[in-house]
Amino acid sequence: MINDNTLAPATGHVEGHRVQAAGIAAVCHGDVRYSPARSIWFTMMLIAAVVGGFATATPSAVALFGIGTAIVLLFGHSLGSHRKLIHNSYQCPRWLAYLFVYCGTLVGLSGPLSLLRQHELRDYAQRLPRCHDYLRHGCGFWRDAWWQLHCDLQLDAPPEIHIEAAVANDKFYRFLERTWMLQQLPWALVFYVWGGWSFVFWGVCARVTAGVFGHWLIGYFAHNHGEMHYRVSGAAVQGRNIRWTSLLTMGECWHNNHHAYPGSAKLGLFDGEWDPGWWVLAALRSVGLVWDVRLPEDLPPRAELMPLESPVGLQVGNRLGRRMPPLPMSEPR
Repeated sequence: MINDNTLAPATGHVEGHRVQAAGIAAVCHGDVRYSPARSIWFTMMLIAAVVGGFATATPSAVALFGIGTAIVLLFGHSLGSHRKLIHNSYQCPRWLAYLFVYCGTLVGLSGPLSLLRQHELRDYAQRLPRCHDYLRHGCGFWRDAWWQLHCDLQLDAPPEIHIEAAVANDKFYRFLERTWMLQQLPWALVFYVWGGWSFVFWGVCARVTAGVFGHWLIGYFAHNHGEMHYRVSGAAVQGRNIRWTSLLTMGECWHNNHHAYPGSAKLGLFDGEWDPGWWVLAALRSVGLVWDVRLPEDLPPRAELMPLESPVGLQVGNRLGRRMPPLPMSEPR
């Protein structure tokens, strides 16, 4: 079994979840195959969003799209699916965790357990010296779009993924896993009664399309283009920071920071790195709804983490005592 500190190079691992170590070959050999369910889901949402959305566009419908998308990305994908369910980087009441993960399901990517398993596989593969191009977004823009939006990877001998029993056996998460597509229907009915087909096309179809497409698009750039403060020695994939998307992604764009400190609840580590997800977590912590929030200084040192020769990279090294060259700079917020 492996965890955050026993496999080098590490890009992070979910506490309590493990991947059965299987070697490089297990994540290199396999076929990318067309997935009818994935493809039809995204294609139908896209067609409805484009055709229906343009035909029925109103200012109120577009506003509903913007507000709804922001809510599910912030509270759902960033705080619920990623920082809580996958990385368990903070603690909160169970009802709040359920609410956040439910919002994450509304993004339209998959059920929460499938999302967790896929993240675990990618996380394991990306920290190895080599992995399949599907797992590293490494085959070019257009092919990667086709693969990630319409296909699945079928590995010849995939590693075993073990999810913590408390999560894997949770009845609410299992319910969302079985019904994740159907979770859009109640909202479609509410929006239809509220504002007709315009609200359905913009409040559901356009929101899901933007969530699924945006998740792939940011993932592609965050593994191929952008600035870096750190390098994870020996890893097949290096995360990148996509600065201009910080508000659109609710702080999830600071992917190089995340590869360096995957267990941290705060992703924007330096001045100017806006992180709306962290802002909300800090506010919730101030009123007692969130606690045990993990930050980079709370995580164990990693020998494979190498700061690059840039002021901001050296700054975090000094702050966390990683035996890096001293540089007098102001503390990150």
